Amino acid sequence: MSSKKKVMTSGGVEVREKPLGLRIWNNRGYYIMFIPVLAFLIIMHYWPMLGVRYAFYDYKPVGTPTPVGFAHFQKMFSTPAFWTAFWNTLELSIANLILTNVAAVVVSIFLNEMKNLFAKKTLQTVIYLPHFMSWAVVASIFSLFLSPSSTGMVNGILRDWGILKDADKNIYFLASTTWWRPIYWFIQVWKETGWGTIIYLATLSGINPELYEAADIDGASRMQKIRFVTLPALSNTIITVLILNLAKVMNLFESVFVLYNNAVYDVSDVIATYIYRQTFAIALPNYGYSTAVGLFRSLVGCILVLICNQASKKVRGRGIV
Repeated sequence: MSSKKKVMTSGGVEVREKPLGLRIWNNRGYYIMFIPVLAFLIIMHYWPMLGVRYAFYDYKPVGTPTPVGFAHFQKMFSTPAFWTAFWNTLELSIANLILTNVAAVVVSIFLNEMKNLFAKKTLQTVIYLPHFMSWAVVASIFSLFLSPSSTGMVNGILRDWGILKDADKNIYFLASTTWWRPIYWFIQVWKETGWGTIIYLATLSGINPELYEAADIDGASRMQKIRFVTLPALSNTIITVLILNLAKVMNLFESVFVLYNNAVYDVSDVIATYIYRQTFAIALPNYGYSTAVGLFRSLVGCILVLICNQASKKVRGRGIV
């Protein structure tokens, strides 16, 4: 009796499974194409993980690393600036996640209700474009708009409307602890809403037209159809998107880095920018401390992923990892 494992083909025929070496040889083209991707993952993602051990060392650019145990973590947990960055990360990310998804849902419903196909496609294109702009370009554009100088468009409009009486009292929006967060969230919504509508429009296109026909027969208005047909159809997708994106809340860096400054650290500093400053903005950085903060950030992110995975199983019936 043959010891070879038998498998079922797509046609329902039971055949003996080929040896592993033969299967690899037959699909060698795919494996060869996969080699650069595998090398990139190992070099850029897995190899740096070996540096985690320096979280337990006093490791500076000069000298020999010396073991310090959990001293860096004790320092981290007793540093007010770290906790400021930690809570800022959660607040900025979660608020941004909610605002961006609400805006994406509203815009996708609006686009779905448009009957003029040309206007709909044109508006979609205009809304999508900001997503493809780099954060450096976005920061430059809004820095010009919000500049406190005479060339700043927003301050100029406020002066024209009589809200600002004196040119010397121009508002420096990006250096104001009051204005920085609202402006940051506005920029995030402006940049990412169009991209977020892609998922919701795909869901809307799959709604059975008979549901809308039945609503018309019942005399439902457009707003009632949105409330009782469109939104319930979107609810599962909305929850899924929120769950999947919640796992990324600790990854905030570039969007904050190009917009913040030392005048607004209290409301804008996040863990990634805190690590950056501890590593590159001081004369003699302690890489061990920076590694410890990064390790803590990764652990929190891992916990969020596991929580999101369990929530995904409850909502979708399957996990995300």
